[in-house]
Amino acid sequence: MKTNIKILLVIMLIISGISLPSCLDLTEEVFSEVVAENFQPGERDIPSIIAPVYGSLRALMMGWQGHFDVQEESADIIITPSRPNGWYDGGTYLRMHQHNWTPIQWQPTNLWQSSYRSITTANRVISQIEDGEIPIEAGRDEVIAELKAVRAFAYYLLLDNHGNVPIVTDFRDVSLPLQRTRAELSDFILSELETVLPFLSKDASSTYGQLNYWGAMTLMAKIYLNAEVYTGTAQWDRVIDVCDEIINEGGYALEPMYADIFHWDNANSVETIFAIPYDEIFGTGNTVHMKTLDPLSRFVYNMQAGPWGGNCAVPQFINSYDEEDGRLQDTWIMGPQYHANTGEMVINYTREVPGMAATASNNGYRIGKYQIKQGATGSLDNDFPFFRYADVLMMKAEALLRTGRATEAAILVTQVRERAFVNSNPAKAVVTAETLIGGSRYKYGYQNIDGSIEVDQSGDVPFGGFLDELGWEFAAEAHRRQDIIRFGVFQTKSWFNHRPHPQANTRIIFPIPEGEINSNPNLAQNPGY
Repeated sequence: MKTNIKILLVIMLIISGISLPSCLDLTEEVFSEVVAENFQPGERDIPSIIAPVYGSLRALMMGWQGHFDVQEESADIIITPSRPNGWYDGGTYLRMHQHNWTPIQWQPTNLWQSSYRSITTANRVISQIEDGEIPIEAGRDEVIAELKAVRAFAYYLLLDNHGNVPIVTDFRDVSLPLQRTRAELSDFILSELETVLPFLSKDASSTYGQLNYWGAMTLMAKIYLNAEVYTGTAQWDRVIDVCDEIINEGGYALEPMYADIFHWDNANSVETIFAIPYDEIFGTGNTVHMKTLDPLSRFVYNMQAGPWGGNCAVPQFINSYDEEDGRLQDTWIMGPQYHANTGEMVINYTREVPGMAATASNNGYRIGKYQIKQGATGSLDNDFPFFRYADVLMMKAEALLRTGRATEAAILVTQVRERAFVNSNPAKAVVTAETLIGGSRYKYGYQNIDGSIEVDQSGDVPFGGFLDELGWEFAAEAHRRQDIIRFGVFQTKSWFNHRPHPQANTRIIFPIPEGEINSNPNLAQNPGY
């Protein structure tokens, strides 16, 4: 259980008016938001004010068609093939894999809606504070700054996924908002972050699960890292500057053991800069194990719910690992799996996956990065580390690499790799500048039903060795789509049953949901849709 988020949730529920009402009192009580007439806060009540905003991020991240789904399913590490128990789902996952989504078929509508739900929640609470409905005497500016930082985070997810979206900052304004360009949205987020940074806490020890100063800085670094994609102008020097401040002053460190970052008791990890907290009782929604595990794996973990048996790893990506890299075992569930009570083998997960159709229930390695405890329910207790210190080191390394400082980049990458080989072959942790600059170990190409690969003929990936490092370190962390767009792979390469889309450059952002366009004449569809 996570102490901080449990406190936030309990306080929020208490202040929202939970009591022991008469069984004949049918007056509706509101538990999901701050209701002004029921709330006269003091300084100790501030966590309950911001809790609803953070709570909205759980569905935004791990919900159906949330950020995790669209970042991973459209990329080259994770697929959801059809299974004997279903998962064709009208071609949903095949379209995502092949980049054939359209505005009227499945696309990340839920991501759009969940992002704006978080934004609206932040706007509402900011409005209540500014209008005096929620009177805060001490720390008012700090609370508003934190709410704006979380709002900027939600806009960042829209920037990355949908691109050209409206900016809404006033809960009281009911007019139809104007659409903004991707570059305008990027500028807005950076400006907001610059404005709120002086008011955000630098105390990492007391702000777990909140977007503090260092989380906001990491968000800025991430936007600068992708600036060439978002605006057409690279910002590598800004990436280095921002990452240097986090590295030199933030007080974060790499966890000695990679697996500990994703343990079910991973609250307050020294590596996590910004986490989205989940709790199997008080903050549900982390269902990655339900989607990836075959139903038979229920007996391996004595689970209280039956998994659904969907997604798995792309074999080409698994083949790119060094077999002595500890992250292979720490990230994927593979091979025979045994009944927790009898010791009998219940399923054997194979590396091979014949295709997106007619795939056996045991084909493909499963996501095991978020460790599953015995007796797990349908919602994991593991927090989702959205920003972590390794990401800061790797962002700086990429910026160094792209500005001709490959030797310095190799030192940082080696630092990140060391724990992955500490129990196998420590010498393999050392990576060279030449390796990072060189081609990828990922054997790109289209996989036929017999398992043979039509080798991709589009040439090496620039800085492909570094892209490999990103894949091994951040697999199944909602990184991959963004990363392979930045390296040009998303637009140009074949993998598994995916070939480059005829309009590949338009697929780097998703369409605006058709329902949004129908309800707001100020919106125009993204190019190519």
